[in-house]
Amino acid sequence: MTVKTLAIASDHGGVELKSAIIGLLKDRGIEVADLGTDGSASVDYPDFAQAVAKSIIDGSAEAGILVCGSGIGMSIAANRFPQVRAALVHDRLSTELCRQHNNANVLCLGARLLGEATALDCVEAFILTEFEGGRHEGRIAKMS
Repeated sequence: MTVKTLAIASDHGGVELKSAIIGLLKDRGIEVADLGTDGSASVDYPDFAQAVAKSIIDGSAEAGILVCGSGIGMSIAANRFPQVRAALVHDRLSTELCRQHNNANVLCLGARLLGEATALDCVEAFILTEFEGGRHEGRIAKMS
């Protein structure tokens, strides 16, 4: 995926992992729009999923990453937007497949379920893997 700008957000459960991801993305020369949160105070994950979704819809970011405790809430909230194809992943293979077959534009990660090394491996796979197109294009079109 060719990404110049990526929007990222987390709830309070994903702040530390979000910080590590931002470092990786910046090292790769990707501009990062950090949409919060920045502390351990309890916040509502749908607000942050919406912020990332809106950045994709308005074109200010080509892709997004969302982090919460399990990744489940963020993926449900982000997928409420027709322009978003958010995928909850658990390893490199599931990340590659979400890009190759589903053209996912938002990666969702569970900070309480993944170690940092695995999560960063997923992020690398997300930004490096291209959509295969072909037989998958019609399926993607049915979701839009």
